[in-house]
Amino acid sequence: MGVSITFLGGAGTVTGSKYLVKHQDHSLLVDCGLFQGYKQLRQRNWTPLSIAPGQIDAVVLTHAHLDHSGYLPLLAKEGFTGKVYATPGTRDLCRILLPDSGHIQEEDAEFANRHNFSKHAPALPLYTRQDALDALPLIKTVAFGKTFSPIPGWKASFSPAGHILGAASVLLEVAGRRILFSGDLGRPDDLLMSPPQNAPQADTVLIESTYGDRTHPHEDMLAELAPALQRVAKRGGVAVVPVFAVGRAQALLHAIHLLKLKGELPESLPVFLDSPMAVHTTHLFESHPGEHRLSQHDTRALTHNATMINSTDESRALASRHGPMVILSASGMATGGRVLHHLAHYAGNHRNMIILTGYQAPGTRGGTLASGARTVRIHGRDVEVNAEVVQMQSASAHADANQLLTWLRTMPKAPDQVYVVHGEAGPADTLRSRIVRELGWRAQVPEQGSTWPT
Repeated sequence: MGVSITFLGGAGTVTGSKYLVKHQDHSLLVDCGLFQGYKQLRQRNWTPLSIAPGQIDAVVLTHAHLDHSGYLPLLAKEGFTGKVYATPGTRDLCRILLPDSGHIQEEDAEFANRHNFSKHAPALPLYTRQDALDALPLIKTVAFGKTFSPIPGWKASFSPAGHILGAASVLLEVAGRRILFSGDLGRPDDLLMSPPQNAPQADTVLIESTYGDRTHPHEDMLAELAPALQRVAKRGGVAVVPVFAVGRAQALLHAIHLLKLKGELPESLPVFLDSPMAVHTTHLFESHPGEHRLSQHDTRALTHNATMINSTDESRALASRHGPMVILSASGMATGGRVLHHLAHYAGNHRNMIILTGYQAPGTRGGTLASGARTVRIHGRDVEVNAEVVQMQSASAHADANQLLTWLRTMPKAPDQVYVVHGEAGPADTLRSRIVRELGWRAQVPEQGSTWPT
């Protein structure tokens, strides 16, 4: 019997990445992500997997973003007891992200119950903070470039993918087949992270396609961010910036620091980082100096050039301050977290600004704001959007279509098969078409739940 892959997530959508590799009696899950965005996608998190968690031998994580790691506490709660292999950076970030994810789900359920806007009585969290803490000891770290055996007779190794701290591509070798999982690939010209390593030889490749149908603008983040913040500062407004606590928050902090150094923003413009998770992540950059471009001085500046907000009382107190000021707060697509309170408070005022800093999945509040909607639903009520909405095109931490193809071209020779994953239907099919046309390789977009040979 050959080696097969079942696409349990990250197929036809950018969320919920889960790829089940099976050979004979063994099963390995590459990534263990939560579905986010549209309600029908989020509801998949509540549907049992097609395999009992206790029958999965091991999990390998490409990186710590919740759409790749956020299902892990539920997997463990439902009976998975194997090891979870990850890079040290991914382990460190999971220690921050997963308990926070459980905490936010508990808070959201409690808020829904208190205000009676859930259709379920009572509303329940998918998993709790404690469930996440219970899952963390399963994670075993492996350094980049070191071969390990997640299952006897199987081999795997991590290579740097850029994107965020700890992010990796995974090469899996089983029964004579070499399967390469790109993970989320960073940009070669990223402001913060080092570029992805060249792709190793493989028989089968799973390539992400978040930006499979477009290229990033030539304009860099500083050139795009400066005029927006200059406008809002001039009119005394508040810029609310939904950010991913991991990666995007630090890139924005670094960009604002550089703009102040260049004299393009007033040194006195107050900047607040209102996300305990982002605050903790920012300190991690000092522990992983080899993975990013920042000097020691730049790394220190990340934590010194903004006011770090930890407590909910400090967060609430921001509402009584007057602009101009910049509030960076999670989550990046405004799906939850403290940024929702800031959006509810500031979105109605035309002097204020909402800056969207990267890909906004359809069905998220960020996606609603990016589409130009004049209202956004927050905590069960419609909030008017009179603030200026700016969508930055240059802040993405994902490789664009040309960069994805360039990475594929670094493979020593053509693979037998490419599966285009982790993208909406349009971008995934556009990238598939380019792979076939420009590289002459076999490529297809697998459907959710489908099983294919390697």
